[in-house]
Amino acid sequence: MRENPILLMLIFYSLLFFLGESTSSLTQPKNDNQVYIVYMGAASSTNGTLRKDHVHVLNTVLRKNGKALIHNYKHGFSGFAARLSKNEANSIAQQPGVVSVFPDPILKLHTTRSWDFLKAETEIIIDKRLSSSSPSSSSDVVIGMLDSGIWPEAESFSDKGMDPIPAKWNGTCMKSSDFNSSNCNRKIIGARYYPNPDEDDAGANTPRDTLGHGTHTASTAAGNAVTGASYYGLATGTSKGGSPESRLAIYKVCNVGCSGSGILAAFDDAISDGVDVLSLSLGRSPSMQPDLTTDVIAIGSFHAAERGILVVCSAGNSGPEQNTVVNDAPWILTVAATTIDRDFQSNVLLSNTQVIKGEAINFSPLSKSSDYPLITGETAKTTTADLDEARKCHPSSLDANKVKGKIVVCDGINDDYTTYDKITIVEEVGGLGLIHITDIEGAVANNYKDFPATVVRPTNASTLLQYVNSTSNPMATILPTITVMDYKPAPMVAVFSSRGPSALSKNIIKPDIAAPGVTILAAWIGNDTKIVPKGEKPSLYNLESGTSMSCPHVSGLAGSIKSRNPTWSASAIKSAIMTSATQINNMKAPITTDLGSIATPFDYGAGEITSTEPFQPGLVYETNTLDYLNYLCYIGFNTTTIKVISRTVPDSFSCPKDSTSGHISNMNYPSIAISNFNGKESVNVSRTVTNVGEDDETVYSAIVDAPNGVKVQLIPEKLQFTKTSKQITYQVIFSSSLTSLKNDLFGSITWTNGKHNVRSPFVLSM
Repeated sequence: MRENPILLMLIFYSLLFFLGESTSSLTQPKNDNQVYIVYMGAASSTNGTLRKDHVHVLNTVLRKNGKALIHNYKHGFSGFAARLSKNEANSIAQQPGVVSVFPDPILKLHTTRSWDFLKAETEIIIDKRLSSSSPSSSSDVVIGMLDSGIWPEAESFSDKGMDPIPAKWNGTCMKSSDFNSSNCNRKIIGARYYPNPDEDDAGANTPRDTLGHGTHTASTAAGNAVTGASYYGLATGTSKGGSPESRLAIYKVCNVGCSGSGILAAFDDAISDGVDVLSLSLGRSPSMQPDLTTDVIAIGSFHAAERGILVVCSAGNSGPEQNTVVNDAPWILTVAATTIDRDFQSNVLLSNTQVIKGEAINFSPLSKSSDYPLITGETAKTTTADLDEARKCHPSSLDANKVKGKIVVCDGINDDYTTYDKITIVEEVGGLGLIHITDIEGAVANNYKDFPATVVRPTNASTLLQYVNSTSNPMATILPTITVMDYKPAPMVAVFSSRGPSALSKNIIKPDIAAPGVTILAAWIGNDTKIVPKGEKPSLYNLESGTSMSCPHVSGLAGSIKSRNPTWSASAIKSAIMTSATQINNMKAPITTDLGSIATPFDYGAGEITSTEPFQPGLVYETNTLDYLNYLCYIGFNTTTIKVISRTVPDSFSCPKDSTSGHISNMNYPSIAISNFNGKESVNVSRTVTNVGEDDETVYSAIVDAPNGVKVQLIPEKLQFTKTSKQITYQVIFSSSLTSLKNDLFGSITWTNGKHNVRSPFVLSM
């Protein structure tokens, strides 16, 4: 009997609908197959329906295994994640319409008083039109958080006084055993979760945060102002987000790890749900070779950018080494981390009354008097231990009889063992406390709870070592942590913050911007007993460090800018944040890195965010989809593939015949980077600026800060805007008298009309 094709099609679509909507909760069979992502580029022009080639490829999978499907992507882009054999994956990769097929990667979270500091650093009077805007003016902006979920009971997420949920919102509040519809409100207007298909943890099957990370980042981006917040008395003050009037949409993509297939599903849903800003404090390892066809964050953010959504991502925590920045596609706003003017000091008091500055968070039970014997690891070595290993307190190098009841001084210079590692080593042999001499943790005050441990920088260690080595019976104590306000200098680029240049292209500066990311106070999960000092209850707030913390600062700022300038594009907001950044610290000197060197654009992009200037930047650089399509051409994509990837590509589009990486410098980006600059030939790039200032009739003049031996010519030298001329294109010609370039060169171009300063950094590299 002949099969009825119409009946088969109806059965297939019914199965497809069920799988597409609910397979994330299915328990997948355990076999030798693994999860692959099949990326097929742009979504259908009819929202929510599948392209014919998408249906065909998916059908070949479902015919073999009806439970193979994990996620089906159909809103923002096309594709799916399924459990496949390697041969099946290779076969699908050859099908028409398929851009790439790759194993499901596991990404990681980027974590290891901030808004008041930013406001203090911003020397500008807020325009009355901004300060008088009603609180509800930003309430329709939705910030989507791709993270580890949410603790909805936190006071930061109260919806008191908020307007009804925006009519544009298409999202949902997924239920679980510990999360129901009442946990969503007019602040948390959506909550979804995406379990890792290879993870059997019940904590993944809920929007509720079990790690704390997602709660922390969400409250940093859009948490309400909560007075009297602190971490057991430290950092007491007001906890608040960058855009407290904005709504939050939660997409839980991380539990033990963050599965790439779940991240893409969250992007797909967020695009359909109607978010305005997406915030991702997670990413790949810099050791993974960047490839835009297999980088799930680059893929998802490209399609979000096509829909006008600004995607803000953390730069990574692999600094201070160069070439470690991740999330570096040009359509992403990539955020580095800096310190603020608050320090957490746990100092060492010697018996001669000298005080050695230490950096740590601990709730030391030791007396505040210098009553405890002090010994170096070198002096405490076992008879068989290597002297260098003992000095650094490596495993099995310390004699328990010599260490018991004493504070141990361990050398951590050029050592891979962390302070946490050495606490374990010292505790195991009966040590009473630890003084770790190292620069590896920079200005980050890590949390050692009850154990008396502190970190002393090598620059402060000479007095300590001289005392120990010249005193017959050295005595000391480690003081409990105190909060030091108005600390100088600040900001500094954090030692862990990943650095440029980008591995994708040296013709775009990455990271783009920097924001506070060191010991940031924000909301936390209410049942975390891991960080609780003895005799205390779980804290509702926590101090965390990482580019994970700097990212939501920028996401919140972007949300507020969007609310005040609702017609601005994502790239205009990005431009406003970058061109208004500061490069000066609270000592009126250039911002430095945590290790003391002057910061460059490879450390912090355009500089540190400011909290008010981005609302009125004067001029903006609009980077449009055509810029991004040409970028794909310049890095090697062909026209055919680009037309599969993009939903907005014009029919007449084709890659320029001379598509080379050097042309990336001509993207209309708020910064300028030129690679292979040898000084022998001049290099000409162009930029277009749009006047968004309050004055239609205005003239901007240029201020050029160029390195020695480099000439920067601007054509024209002045930009004259009128009511009918709001966009102007200018050229920048770089030339040099240098015979060769030994180091990267940094400078800037600032356009000013006396009211607004619009600054673009530039880098000339070898």
